[in-house]
Amino acid sequence: MDDRVLVFDVNETLIDIESLTPTFERIFGDPAIMRTWFGELVTYSMTVTLAGYYTDFIALGRAALRMVGDIRGVDVTQDDEEALATAMRTMPAHPDVEPGLQALRDQGYRLVTLTNSPSQPNSPSALDSAGLSGYVEQQFSVHTERVFKPASALYANVAARLGVPVSACTLVAAHCWDTIGGQGAGMRGALITRPGNAALVTPGVPQPDVIARDLLDLAAQLQNR
Repeated sequence: MDDRVLVFDVNETLIDIESLTPTFERIFGDPAIMRTWFGELVTYSMTVTLAGYYTDFIALGRAALRMVGDIRGVDVTQDDEEALATAMRTMPAHPDVEPGLQALRDQGYRLVTLTNSPSQPNSPSALDSAGLSGYVEQQFSVHTERVFKPASALYANVAARLGVPVSACTLVAAHCWDTIGGQGAGMRGALITRPGNAALVTPGVPQPDVIARDLLDLAAQLQNR
């Protein structure tokens, strides 16, 4: 049985969402608003799924930008929305990611991604734009299922399309809500503690099987198992 499948989240786990900060500093005069917006984006992605609705992640990101603007009394223009949408598609990779993916691939792991961001025909994905697509076997998007993470069906669908049981996969993410989602579907969980992220320690909630500071640390820990 192939139990060496790593399923990577993309946004913040592999690519650096801090690259979006200048857009928010220009619009709001406060770079910290980027994290406020990102929190709203994640919250409402889960909300629309739980309520039975769907819109793609880029469109939701634009809507969350307008909402934050309304809350803050800032006029968000269509040009601002377009600038954010472009920036979301062209974020760079974290410095550790390329060597980390190479190390994991050299160890014999199958590498795939599962992202909330939509896939668009004839358009590069965020992973393509970051120069990382050559390291992964397949790129899965929630857009095909029209629900957002951490819906259990998404993780199960990835395993099914790879032809492996869910238990053969480890969900690798910088967000504990994502690792919890993967574990709830039967995967193992590996948490990458990018700045601003940590494990959620409380009774009744599974802890990540691995906690690593970056992908090179993850590769080192998995090599020693």
